Amino acid sequence: MHRQDCPCRTVGWLVRDTDRVPGTEDRTITEFIKTSRFEEAAEGALTQNTRFQVYTERHLDRIKPLQKLDAEQRFAMQVVSRVLPFRVNQYVIDELIDWDRVPEDPIFQLTFPQQGMLAPEDFTAMADALRSDAEPAAITRLAREIQARLNPHPAGQQEMNVPVLDGEPLPGMQHKYRETVLFFPSQGQVCHSYCTFCFRWAQFVGDKELRFASNEAEQLHAYLRQDARISDLLLTGGDPMVMRTRHLEGYLEPMLQDSLAHVQTIRIGTKSLTFWPQRYVTDPDADDLLRLFEKLVEGGRHVAIMAHFNHWQEMETPIVREALRRLRDTGVVIRTQAPLIRHINNDPAVWARMWRTQVRLGLVPYYLFVERDTGAKRYFEVPLARAYEVYQQAIQQVSGLARTVRGPSMSAGPGKVEIQGVTEINGEKVFVLRFIQGRNPDWVQRPFFARYDDQATWLDGLEPALGEPRFFYSDEYDAMCAEALPSAH
Repeated sequence: MHRQDCPCRTVGWLVRDTDRVPGTEDRTITEFIKTSRFEEAAEGALTQNTRFQVYTERHLDRIKPLQKLDAEQRFAMQVVSRVLPFRVNQYVIDELIDWDRVPEDPIFQLTFPQQGMLAPEDFTAMADALRSDAEPAAITRLAREIQARLNPHPAGQQEMNVPVLDGEPLPGMQHKYRETVLFFPSQGQVCHSYCTFCFRWAQFVGDKELRFASNEAEQLHAYLRQDARISDLLLTGGDPMVMRTRHLEGYLEPMLQDSLAHVQTIRIGTKSLTFWPQRYVTDPDADDLLRLFEKLVEGGRHVAIMAHFNHWQEMETPIVREALRRLRDTGVVIRTQAPLIRHINNDPAVWARMWRTQVRLGLVPYYLFVERDTGAKRYFEVPLARAYEVYQQAIQQVSGLARTVRGPSMSAGPGKVEIQGVTEINGEKVFVLRFIQGRNPDWVQRPFFARYDDQATWLDGLEPALGEPRFFYSDEYDAMCAEALPSAH
């Protein structure tokens, strides 16, 4: 029996499952707990929410705490949610949001629509349509027009990242960097709740042309087999952890085959540890999921849970602490990442406390990202100069074990570009940059310089420094774009 099968672990008892309980017809402790109310009581001590209940834009008026807000604020949420996706569950509402601090509470900002997420003219147009009781088809057309202006697929995701096998493109997959393939399982293209800043928002607005998804496990495995340079598979979404374990098994168990031995690392990108940690503790197939991870680890694969935590507040509930403990018991490694987001974590103290908490819980801080140039970026982005300032001040407050985190990093068209510092060279103030990953691996770790600009928020807003006419990679990257997008050149 696996240790996590025993419900007594939930409350931290040190017992053997073969221990007998007096006066219970000689049942073992595990049998006794599973046939009594002990397990139910233990779960209740961890969370008041074990049944998943979700709300979307159609249910905003049913969320009781929102009645504390005035009618204008609630209407603004209706307006924004017609353009950008909204989804939240009862656990987030009851146990993560501090309603006495709304609207400033970071988890409220993380999950509930805010008027500033839309440009004023777009907000007004949608508000007018709703107030005039426009036909649903007209509202949908307007929403599509606004969405098209929000850069739904940044960094060439649709045009440049989709791989080809036997002359056919593989939908639901991306292969931007030589060693790593991204796979978007169709059963995982939703989340337990949606982040308001999400750069994958286009996956959730109901437009199939904007969506990445595949249920072709055989295609995935065939593509991985034919390229021995691929060492990492990243399951992403949406959130793969909304999937039932039996579906995950279909994608992951074949990774133990000898023909796929070169794929050593299986990464799972997920926000479930924030939005539904019950997935690993109280869900009906939670134990089956942990067994799957154990099987992969015992089979020699490195399993990395890429956990998205945006604020230390997300890691304070008993249920998430138990979920983390159970996951770590399987042998997986939990790495953490998040973007720097105005209104949520634009504060060095927040990052320092979050990284310290993660290290204490056995997690590995991995990335601080710059907010992507898509969706509601106008509301959430911060200048690159501020991003570096926050990173520098936060990293100074933590020990070496938390300084594993890289950043601030921009996942831009040419690759992942990190801001390494701000300095002066020959009297010119510059950003010092480097590629952490690149479309051409030869670009990786090569430093380059951009003119310091205290308002720039993304790579394409920067200019080369020190008299250089272009960045060193620009000509080659332009050629890549021309090859992928011949009609645009």
